[in-house]
Amino acid sequence: MTRSRGPELNPEQLRAVNTHEGPLIIIAGAGSGKTRVITYRVASMLDRGIAEGSILAVTFTKKAAAEMRHRVRELTGRKATKLSISTFHAFGLRVLSECHDLIGYKRDFTVFDETDREGLIKDLAREMKLDVSKTPPSLLATIFSKVKTGRQKWEGPIAAFEPLYREYNRALGLYQAFDFDDLIVAPLALFERRPETLAVYQERFRYIMVDEFQDTSDIQYRLITALARAHGNICVVGDEDQSIYSFRGAHFRNLLRFENDFPGALEIKLERNYRSSLSILDAANSIILNNAERKPKALRTDRGSGEPITLALPQTEAEEGEFIVGRIRTEAQKHRVPYREIGILVRANHLTRAIEEALLRHRIPYVVSGGMSFFNRKEVKDVLSYLTVTVNPDDDLSLLRVINTPRRGLGQAVLEELVGIARRHSVSLFGALKLATAPGAAEAGEIGSISARARAEMRGFVDIIETTRSAVRARGGLAAGVRTLVERIDYQSWLLSQHKKEDVARWKFQNVESLVNSIADYDSDPENASPSLRDYLIGINLLQMEENKDKDEIDKVNLMTVHAAKGLEFEVVFIAGAEEGLFPHERTVNEANGDVEEERRLFYVAVTRAKRKLYISAAATRRRLGVPIESSPSSFIAEIPQELLEKFEEKIVAEDEAGEYFGRLKDRFAAKPET
Repeated sequence: MTRSRGPELNPEQLRAVNTHEGPLIIIAGAGSGKTRVITYRVASMLDRGIAEGSILAVTFTKKAAAEMRHRVRELTGRKATKLSISTFHAFGLRVLSECHDLIGYKRDFTVFDETDREGLIKDLAREMKLDVSKTPPSLLATIFSKVKTGRQKWEGPIAAFEPLYREYNRALGLYQAFDFDDLIVAPLALFERRPETLAVYQERFRYIMVDEFQDTSDIQYRLITALARAHGNICVVGDEDQSIYSFRGAHFRNLLRFENDFPGALEIKLERNYRSSLSILDAANSIILNNAERKPKALRTDRGSGEPITLALPQTEAEEGEFIVGRIRTEAQKHRVPYREIGILVRANHLTRAIEEALLRHRIPYVVSGGMSFFNRKEVKDVLSYLTVTVNPDDDLSLLRVINTPRRGLGQAVLEELVGIARRHSVSLFGALKLATAPGAAEAGEIGSISARARAEMRGFVDIIETTRSAVRARGGLAAGVRTLVERIDYQSWLLSQHKKEDVARWKFQNVESLVNSIADYDSDPENASPSLRDYLIGINLLQMEENKDKDEIDKVNLMTVHAAKGLEFEVVFIAGAEEGLFPHERTVNEANGDVEEERRLFYVAVTRAKRKLYISAAATRRRLGVPIESSPSSFIAEIPQELLEKFEEKIVAEDEAGEYFGRLKDRFAAKPET
């Protein structure tokens, strides 16, 4: 395979593809074809007789893993069903599913998403009578995540929440649930506590590859290197110049750490860029050279010099929006660029408002990355919570969400009685429901003040859950079972009673029907050897929590943050709001004690998303809290050689004013700091 396909790879890529044994570092610059190298490398190993089941490839999103698997199948003509290509969290989930008994869990455990986690924290805080009015559950969830992953200690003001954190983890165990961090933390703890279990996985996965290695956190690094330490056949692919996720615990220094932990590792640099024009690459190289903590490299291309980078200096953010719209129209009409090949990138979400207004005013279709997930809509979440209780009746949080949806008249007093029964018998709330509705419960003194009507409603709820549980276990019965559940709770009537406008209720019920269709598609997918409701639900949670950024297939302009644009590319890119204090972001720089290197890497990522044309705009004034504030162009703009830039002057500023502005920009940043 590699010989016949050799001409498709440059010499550095070919060397990386054919190096299978020992530790390997592939430094893959932006647009250098790293995905091709990874997939060809897997195909090469398979062609040389390495068993599918001994290869593990790990990346960060479900979409990237699926694309990698698809490419390997296309290259080799094999189904490769035993090949393990997954995200870090999906791999951790696999370990926990296979070893659940070693950690005291049932196989049908639950994985909490962000909504579930925050809901549990809120409920526990209320139960413990803690004042969290100034610390919302979302912030507490962030603190808990940092503590669990070793990024923060119980020091200072947050120490007051340590008892809540302990109770939170205890509750997860009682509910037979893991949170998203547990999918990495728990397998690592298992491997460290049970070396014999680690040895089993080391023997199984003798060839390991990690994509986007610069984005690995400490616990991800420890997990994957623990697996590789026995045989040393590990290939990591990354680029410290594109490390932009430190706020999630990622650290580009893991590349240097890897060299220390695997001495003698071979390093191969991929510096030939297949995406961008020379002017864009020269600008990117000039910017990133100002970072001290990086491996020396410079991107090069054979695509020609290309167009200069256009710099616009509008007076206001409203004029900036008009500038962007005007250039989009020119690109679409003159260069026949589809809207979907245009990306507008901003440092922070709040900068999109003026741009969106301009796009709407001129009727240019667009999509903003990061809108509400379909699976987070209330009506969809309600049904998913029913299904979660069906799979794991011990998940009290999901049960509490739906026990009165639709309303069953089970008020706070009844729920408190149920909590009392659960505590007395050390069972979940579902177990308490069964005890309270069992024959002879009244005589045994189990029902307290629960009325006969309430007991009847409780019996009906238990019956719905148990009937659905039986239905969805039948082969091909997932969608039918879910559809019967929706009908039995009469959810459509419930929606109509909750919304004054009938069309709103009907639209929401269409979302429920879409969910049922999604389950039907999953159940009939030949790729799923043994589909189960549990795996479907966990797949949804992973899909959301891994922040999979699927592109909208409709022809729309893409408006997003630079972080959301990581891994994407566009024919034409606009970097809007390129002003000091915004990009680099003042708060981020202050939190880093004046270090702007990550912000510069973020700007570098933004620049290298462009293939043919790059526009950068910086407004002279921008409204903050309703007040116009004077701004100055980002210091990163001054790091671009002036010969690569052209001023945009059309009806934004007069020619003499633009020249003066550009001159001030040049003078202000003429003296660059030493690096």
